[in-house]
Amino acid sequence: KMCGGKKSYFAAAVCIIILTSTVTLSYLRLQKLSHLPKIIQESSRCRGKITSSTITALKDNRTFIISPYFDDRESKVTRVIGIVHHEDVKQLYCWFCCQPNGKIYVSKAKIDVHSDRFGFPYGATDLVCLEPENCDPTYVSINQSPHGNIDQLPRFEIQNRKAETFSVDFTVCISAMFGNYNNVLQFIQSVEMYKILGVQKVVIYKNNCSRLMEKVLKFYMEEGTVEVIPWPINSHLKVSSEWQFMQDGTHIGYYGQITALNDCVYRNMQRSKFVVLNDIDEIILPLKHPDWKTMMSSLQKENPGTGVFLFENHIFPETMFTHMFNFSSWNTVPGVNILQHVHREPDRKDVINPRKMIVDPRKVIQTSVHSVLHAYGNSVKVPMDVALIYHCRVPLQGNLPQESLIKDTTLWRYNSSLIMNVNKVLNQTVL
Repeated sequence: KMCGGKKSYFAAAVCIIILTSTVTLSYLRLQKLSHLPKIIQESSRCRGKITSSTITALKDNRTFIISPYFDDRESKVTRVIGIVHHEDVKQLYCWFCCQPNGKIYVSKAKIDVHSDRFGFPYGATDLVCLEPENCDPTYVSINQSPHGNIDQLPRFEIQNRKAETFSVDFTVCISAMFGNYNNVLQFIQSVEMYKILGVQKVVIYKNNCSRLMEKVLKFYMEEGTVEVIPWPINSHLKVSSEWQFMQDGTHIGYYGQITALNDCVYRNMQRSKFVVLNDIDEIILPLKHPDWKTMMSSLQKENPGTGVFLFENHIFPETMFTHMFNFSSWNTVPGVNILQHVHREPDRKDVINPRKMIVDPRKVIQTSVHSVLHAYGNSVKVPMDVALIYHCRVPLQGNLPQESLIKDTTLWRYNSSLIMNVNKVLNQTVL
């Protein structure tokens, strides 16, 4: 009745609103239905080949699967960490094989390309699929179509299916070791500093490195500190060593760093209380606490409900030396001796120092490099008098004279145990 006759503009507006919302609601209902798992075939068992590689290309060569993870923080879904072409990939389906009843369910994936693509055509992507209600699938296959033969599709094991108790407090994620990496001394010093600060696990996404570095990695793997994840991304995509797209025909930035970081967060969600996202030439140095455990428990007390702690990056140029800690045995090892670099660049007026993070992985949904994109709970910027990132690298302000740099010897607090531990490792690997 209301929509007929010449009532008033008001009535017309109300009609339009009612119609629009009805249409929207039915659209949303259909959308939701289209993502619900449907049984498409029954089969006694699933025989697809189980994939063991870290990066798997699908047939379209526009979709690359890293790993699926069970995620029940909001609803029961399989979240597949992958890389897709942001325009070309329109639809994907998760195929679940439910044992022992032998039913095969297909769910339409929600394709969520992370907003931090930095202009590259390919980006870190979550493929999110609702799981069948009465089944906890252990494997999933991904396909462009809801039809076909599941035995022809590669199968991926769904991780984090079983809740574990934390095996470690701190895991450091190193997102991409590439460029025939050979900064051996600084690598060993960083890992030993992490251990002093309370880290039990360092996960390295390794593209390539030198023969000597391989030897050091092998030592740390046998020790149980390092876990190496093979990261052959350049055999699938043209990678850029820049983080920003340069219109140069490359596909993805910085060796797929963001995808690796997201995979690392999910991989350690059940096993590590905290995950630290920084580079191997960076060390988060606490200024008020002896180690990360005491620092983090105090930060968590002061900031209840916070899942993401951001630390400010400070450059300690490797071109500015002090003559202390000049050990002849270390001089034969390739790489930088961080103990000799204790002058930091001053802040620049109009430049914001980037930050790196210590996160509670169970509160993170999607992360970028210097902040999280989606998380439960707050992010907090940790003040510089509590901790800063010691980042020893080539200078950003190369023309500054030494007197303009700030002498900061926080690192030296740890020197005796650091020197002893580094010598131990060098004697067993390099020297």
